[in-house]
Amino acid sequence: MNKKILFFILFLLVSVLPVVASALTALDDILIKIQDMFITLGGTIVVIGWIITGILYLTAAGSPEKIGTAKKALVACVIGTAVIILATTAQSILESYLK
Repeated sequence: MNKKILFFILFLLVSVLPVVASALTALDDILIKIQDMFITLGGTIVVIGWIITGILYLTAAGSPEKIGTAKKALVACVIGTAVIILATTAQSILESYLK
């Protein structure tokens, strides 16, 4: 291999590598902010779901159809809450592992 080509490749690696590393750090910060936004949005949706489920149970008045709908909503809220908790836990585990 020609020494000029080898020198040029090494020069590109040395000069471009810090720029790529700083871009990856910025990308990492952006991804963490997006994760936080989705967890906040999901938590808000789950809280609204719990409120709607409570209203459904209060207004069921013994009707089997309405109670069935309320039970389905309750199961959905429990699953949604579990997903949000697991996502938050996984995020904190991954952040501590990667740092």
